[in-house]
Amino acid sequence: MAHSPSLMAKLPARATDATLTPALAMQLPQAQNPDAAEQAAGFGRWWLDVRSGQFLLSSGAAQLLEVMAGWYEHLDSALTHVVADDRAKVLSALHGEAAGPDDCEFRIIHALDGLRWLRLTPLPPIPLQPTLKTGVLVDVTTARLAQMREHFSLESSRFLVGANSLGKAITKVIQLVCENLGWEWGAYWALEQHPMGAHKLVCKYFWHSPEYDLTAFTRASSILRMGPGEGLIGNVWRTARPTWVEDMANDRHFLRRDGARSCGLISGYAFPVSYMTADGRRHSPGVMEFFSQCSRQREAQLPALASVIGALVAQAVQRLEQQESIRKLSQVDDLTGLANRNHFNQRLDAACLDATATGVPFGVLFIDLDRFKPINDAFGHDAGNAVLREFAQRLQKLAPEGCTVGRLGGDEFAMVSGPAESVSLLRVLAERVLLAACTPFWFGGQELTVSASVGISLFPDNGWTGAELMRSADAAMYRSKQNGRNALNFVSDRASADLAEQQSSLAQQLTMEAELHHALIKQEFFLEYQPVFDFGRSGQRMVAVEALIRWRRANGELVSPEVFIPIAEHSRLILQIGRWVMEQACRDLALLHRAGFADLQVNINMAAPEFVNGRLPSELMVLTEACGIAPHQVCLEMTEGMVMKQPDKLIPVMGLLRQLGFKISLDSFGMGHSSLSRLKELPVSYLKIDRSFIRGIPQDRGDKAIVRTLLDLGRHMGVPVIAEGVETDAQFGFLRQFGCTLIQGFVLSRPKGVAELADECSR
Repeated sequence: MAHSPSLMAKLPARATDATLTPALAMQLPQAQNPDAAEQAAGFGRWWLDVRSGQFLLSSGAAQLLEVMAGWYEHLDSALTHVVADDRAKVLSALHGEAAGPDDCEFRIIHALDGLRWLRLTPLPPIPLQPTLKTGVLVDVTTARLAQMREHFSLESSRFLVGANSLGKAITKVIQLVCENLGWEWGAYWALEQHPMGAHKLVCKYFWHSPEYDLTAFTRASSILRMGPGEGLIGNVWRTARPTWVEDMANDRHFLRRDGARSCGLISGYAFPVSYMTADGRRHSPGVMEFFSQCSRQREAQLPALASVIGALVAQAVQRLEQQESIRKLSQVDDLTGLANRNHFNQRLDAACLDATATGVPFGVLFIDLDRFKPINDAFGHDAGNAVLREFAQRLQKLAPEGCTVGRLGGDEFAMVSGPAESVSLLRVLAERVLLAACTPFWFGGQELTVSASVGISLFPDNGWTGAELMRSADAAMYRSKQNGRNALNFVSDRASADLAEQQSSLAQQLTMEAELHHALIKQEFFLEYQPVFDFGRSGQRMVAVEALIRWRRANGELVSPEVFIPIAEHSRLILQIGRWVMEQACRDLALLHRAGFADLQVNINMAAPEFVNGRLPSELMVLTEACGIAPHQVCLEMTEGMVMKQPDKLIPVMGLLRQLGFKISLDSFGMGHSSLSRLKELPVSYLKIDRSFIRGIPQDRGDKAIVRTLLDLGRHMGVPVIAEGVETDAQFGFLRQFGCTLIQGFVLSRPKGVAELADECSR
C-alpha cells in the first residue's frame, strides 16, 4: 500500500512501502483515512510494531503530535515536538515488556498554543498479532490546567489565608511558583509613598533558586523605583495586563537588562495583582514577575495560572490592609499618629508585667503643654492642631529605641521608656522633651510658642501597675506646673539618691573594666576544673571537667566570678576573656589526655556575644586541630535564658557546631525561660539542672517534683541530664534513686587545677 505523493514528499526520511511490516500494512488504511470520530472526540490512534520499531499515526494522533500522519521507521522522528525531558518517558512506555504500555502523560510544544499535555493509553492486544501494540492519544491539557489551578489554589491559600505577615506568605507563594513551574527568580512589587508624594513601585519581596547566583539581578531590582507606566512593572501596573519580555538582556525598554545579562536571565512574565473594592473600583496593590534562564514563552505554564495566583495574593493584601486599617482605628490617635490613650495604657500594662517577671525597672513621663489654650483661642483650632502634630513628631524623633509615645487627649502626652533606663537617662530624656516644646512652632507664617511640664515615675518605686505609675507621674507633673512650668519633677527625692548611687556604681564599674584589661595582659586569670562523674553501668568514672575561670589580683586577692563576669559582659571584654578560656581549656585537655584521661571531655561556659559570632565554628575547628583534640571532646555550655533571648541568631550557630561534632549543654535548665516547643528544636547534647533546684532536695516537695520531672523529660527526649551543685549525700542519694547518672558537685569533688588532676591520674 502506498502513501500519497504529497505525504511521501513531506516525509523523505521514511522507509519505502516495500519495507513496511505486514502488521502495520494492515492498519495503514485506518491511519490514512480521516476519522470523524477522532475529530469530534479530540483523540488519535497509533500502532507500534515491537520487532521493527516502526510507528504508525492516524491523522488525529499526528495532529496532536504536530507531525504528518502516516508511518515512521523510527519512533524518534514522530516525537520531535515532545518536550526533551519527557521523550525518554514516552519511549520507555512504548517499548515496555508488558502487552501494552502503561498510561503515560507527557508534554509537547504546540506551535500556536504553547505547552500542552497528551496522554498515551494502550488498547487491548489485537488477536493473532502479538508483535503489534496499539492505543490512543488524548489531549488532557484542560484537565491538567484545572488540576494545577486547584493545586496552586490550595497551596497558595495555605500560605495566604490567615497570614499575619504578608511578606512571609507572598515569599512562599513566589517559591511555590518557581519550584513547581521551573522559574529561577520571582518577585512581588508594591506601591509605597515616596517622600515627595509620588507613588513608586518597589521590589518588596523576592525569592530565587539557591542553585544560581542571581545576586546582581536581585541587587538591581532592590534599588529600583518605578513610577506607574515606567518599565515592565510600571506598564503592567498601569494597564492591568500581563506582559512577556522575551529578550531581557537586549530589550531597551527593560530597565534591569544589565543585571539580567550578567545572571543569564533571558525571558520573563509579569502580571497584575488587583481586586475590586466595595464601590466597584479596581484597586491594584502590586505586580508579580517571574524570570527564567530559558526562553519560556511557548512552554510556560504560568500564564494559565496567573489569574488564580494574582487573585489569591490580592485577597490576602486586601484582608491585611483592612486589618491594618482596623488596627489603626483602634490603636492610633487620628490627629498625631501616636498611640491613643487605650493603646498606650495597654502597652504600659504590658511593660509592667514584663518588668515584674524580669525585675528590670523602667520609667514613665507624663507631659502637659503649657500655655496651649491661648493658641486655640487666638488662632483657632487649626493652629492648635498643627502644634500638636508637630510636637508629636518631635517626641517620636527623640524617643529612644523601645520607647512608647502616646497622646492621652487634648494637650497631654506620655512616654514609657525602654527597660533598664537609668534615672540619669530619664532626666536627659525629659530635658529633651522640654527643649522640643520650647522650640517655636509655625502656622501660617505666625510663630507660636509653648512650653511643657513633665512628671516622671519609676517602676517599681512609684507603682507596680500602669494606673499607679500614671497617677504618680501626673502628680509629679502638677508639681512642675506649680513650680513655674517648663520644668521636670520625679515623684520623690529618692531619684536624686538613686542618681548618686548610680554614679558611684558606674565609677566602680569603669575602674573594674580597666583592671580586667590589665588582668588579661598580666595573665592574672587561671582555670580550675570541676569533674563530672558518670554512674552508669560501668561504675563511677570521671567523664568530663567543667572549666571555671578564676582571677587572682597581683596582691593575691581572689575576685569572685559573680563580680567580674557581669562587668565583662557589659563592656564586651567577655569576648577576649572567653577566647582566652577556650584556648587555655583546649590546651589543658590535651595535657590531661596525655596524662591518661584519654576520653575526657571539657565543658566550657559561653556568653551570648561569643555564641552569636558566625565565625565561632571555624575558629573552634582551627583551635581543636592545633591542640590535637577532637571536636566531640569539647562541650559548650550556655544558659537556657541566653538561648531564648536570641534564638534566631543562636540556633543556626548551634546547629553548625553540632554538625562539626562539638557538643552543647543547656545550662540552668528549668529556670522557666523556654517553651517545650522551642526546646525540642534545640540541637543540645545535655540538659543541666540548675543548682537552685538541687539545693532543696530531698526536703522540699516542689524541688523534688521539678527535679524528677526534668529527669523524666531528658530521658524521654533522649538527652542526658547533668545535676550540678550536688553537695550532700542526701541529694546524691535522691538523684541516684531516680536514675540521674551524670552528677557534678562538692559531694564528689571540688574544683582542681590541671596539674592536680594530672597527678591523680598518674597515681
